[in-house]
Amino acid sequence: MNRPVIGITTGCGPDPNDPGNERTYVNRLYADCLVEAGAAPVLLTRATPVESIVPLLDGLLIPGGDDIDASQFGEENHPMVKLEDPGRYVFEKALLDALPQEAPVLGICYGCQMINVYRGGSLVQHIPDVAGASQHTGGVEEKYMVEPTSRLEAMLGSQCVVGKSYHHQANAQVGEGLKVTARSEDGMIEGIEDAGGRWLFGVQWHPERTPDSEATKNLFKAFVDAATRYRQGRRA
Repeated sequence: MNRPVIGITTGCGPDPNDPGNERTYVNRLYADCLVEAGAAPVLLTRATPVESIVPLLDGLLIPGGDDIDASQFGEENHPMVKLEDPGRYVFEKALLDALPQEAPVLGICYGCQMINVYRGGSLVQHIPDVAGASQHTGGVEEKYMVEPTSRLEAMLGSQCVVGKSYHHQANAQVGEGLKVTARSEDGMIEGIEDAGGRWLFGVQWHPERTPDSEATKNLFKAFVDAATRYRQGRRA
């Protein structure tokens, strides 16, 4: 089977088992879901030369992580912000700049926020500060209402998805060319997609944490199918 190659960006930080050194890491569930859906995942570090790797990729997955520096959307960081390695955002921005428009991109949690900020959007920096909003951390199980006319709804196969949340931030002002496709019961944005038809999607919940869910399987299958079409098209 000639599987499409999908890159997964990674985090970088101190190695708790080797003080003074850093490690590159990602939750293996992302890779497991991609393999199950028919892809060949590869891990991308911030040291990976963008110009060398982009021609080899059939898709890009931007997974979860800590918080984006608020300076990226013109604000000061909230006291509760736990910053992601800033080199990760710079690397992912360079990847998105270099990827052809036809290459599919999926952002999950941090990745959903990264896509929004990349497109000029902003974030709710600490959800508990928002009136009427509950905290969405710790793997709490939630319901997400999916827009019935969205491409996301068509992929998931449902207008109501149950998943797990691990975030204290969420998208606020939506970036250029994006539209909201899902919300939690308290109104927080839980899904975005490219309004112009590009295969560019973000979900705020963690579908990889519920790998047996039909919606999760449908989402990853749609992603891998899009990567396969892109791979076939550029090799034709």
